[in-house]
Amino acid sequence: MLYMLLIYADEAEWNSYSEAQQAAVMREHAALDEDLRAAGKYKGCGALEATGSATTVRVRGGKTLVSDGPFAETKEQFGGYYLVNARDLDDAMAIAARIPTARNGSIEVRPLAILNES
Repeated sequence: MLYMLLIYADEAEWNSYSEAQQAAVMREHAALDEDLRAAGKYKGCGALEATGSATTVRVRGGKTLVSDGPFAETKEQFGGYYLVNARDLDDAMAIAARIPTARNGSIEVRPLAILNES
């Protein structure tokens, strides 16, 4: 079953890390990627630019409204994801626990709804 592992963290905390600390975290991500690929569970992953680069689009009453920034102000921001093929929820949660950001942020685990088979 496909699961999306949504990574949430405090951008300010990440920005306070030294280059060496950031590089160490990125090496952990690379090792996880390699392990998931070897196990046939890797389907994709990605990181987002900082929330300051975000634009939110809404349509209300037929009019498009555009605003700078993310939808809501929170302590943790959505920063990236892994898409994995896990046996079940327990397997997906075990993978989520291996994401470095789980130590200081949170990982939301959600099964993907298959909308069509084409």
